[in-house]
Amino acid sequence: MNTVIAIVIILGALVFFHELGHLLLAKRAGILCREFAIGFGPKIFAFKKNETTYTVRLLPLGGFVRMAGEDPEGIELKPGYRVGLIFNPEGNVQKIIVNHKEKYEIQKVITIESADLERDLIIRGFENEEGERLIYKVDPQAMYAADHQEMQIAPYDRQFGSKTLMQRTLAIFAGPFMNVLLAFIVLMSFSLFQGIPTKEARLGNLAPDGAAIKSGLQKGDKIVSVNGDKVSNWEELVSFIQQNPGEELTFEINRNGQTLKKPVTPGERDMDNKGNKEGFIGAYPSTEFSLLGSVSYGAKQTWFMTKMIFIGLGDLITGKHGFDQLSGPVGIYEYTNKATEGGIPMLLQWAAVLSINLAIFNLLPLPALDGGRLLFLALEALRGKPIDPQKEGLVHFIGFAFLMLLMLVVTWNDIHKFFLDKIDQ
Repeated sequence: MNTVIAIVIILGALVFFHELGHLLLAKRAGILCREFAIGFGPKIFAFKKNETTYTVRLLPLGGFVRMAGEDPEGIELKPGYRVGLIFNPEGNVQKIIVNHKEKYEIQKVITIESADLERDLIIRGFENEEGERLIYKVDPQAMYAADHQEMQIAPYDRQFGSKTLMQRTLAIFAGPFMNVLLAFIVLMSFSLFQGIPTKEARLGNLAPDGAAIKSGLQKGDKIVSVNGDKVSNWEELVSFIQQNPGEELTFEINRNGQTLKKPVTPGERDMDNKGNKEGFIGAYPSTEFSLLGSVSYGAKQTWFMTKMIFIGLGDLITGKHGFDQLSGPVGIYEYTNKATEGGIPMLLQWAAVLSINLAIFNLLPLPALDGGRLLFLALEALRGKPIDPQKEGLVHFIGFAFLMLLMLVVTWNDIHKFFLDKIDQ
């Protein structure tokens, strides 16, 4: 149950900040954002503030910001339509009622001759066949009502495609950027409250049921040697422990000026879900507290995690590692479960890793991802004109189908990795 709660909170936060990046930069550019959604599928919660509807949807598989102009608007007033009009105090059309007119206090009903709801913002029509032609100005924030639903019109200058190449690029790039920024903030905050790990081989906090505390080791003990081999820093100590799972080691320690020897038997844990074990004793490095040091630590760790993810991607591309190394929802659940067992510190670091993963994955130049959309913007910059929206939409649709197929394959790999292969063993 704790794992499920942790996943909901972590993934919810990652998606929220990702989509918030898109929303903030889009609004800054003047783009009409119709919906800010967490999840996909049927709505389970919604409220509207200003021009944007904020929703939580049933399937927690991501989110989206629906910007005007990215998809066909679905607002069209064809000649011959009989519509009701409601006006604002300035005399401009505030609401256009297509059907179910009895539900509104309509001020005038006309037959449409022509309408432009994007550039000129005018409606031409007649009250009756013998009546004179009338022209009405439309408010830029007018609502269009049809089939019990209302939608705000989107003048061209409020649509995604009307903005400069730089504004559109920033609106798309802001999502992944926010995930990297979130990882940095999480890691910096973690070090502010937990302290910055030092490099010396000195014990910090100890897990209550770990081998370290069971062997009589204490917080503040400095490890001098393991089995007679000198230990000069924390990395060397960790290496000794990981390489000797289940084997008794003799720790020589310095405690308040006294030299002591303690037998310690590291526990065993699966390091790659293939039966390969590594040792651990349930000890964290000693820490120090510093504001500037925490900022530096957050930046360095963010860069280190980013670099390691890119190295992993490179190994996949070159064939050094197979695609069976990829993990999907099942893998995220399993790794989150392990992180939860390690406590808040490990869970926070895992959240940072996931946030950076989400940023990098979204920046891959694949259709339907932010990176794919940035690629089309780059092509537009090279060509000097945008790609045909219908062709771009088709490419993104095919790309989305491919991503769904990839998710199924990765999920099947996870099931084998975490469940079926263990049964076979």
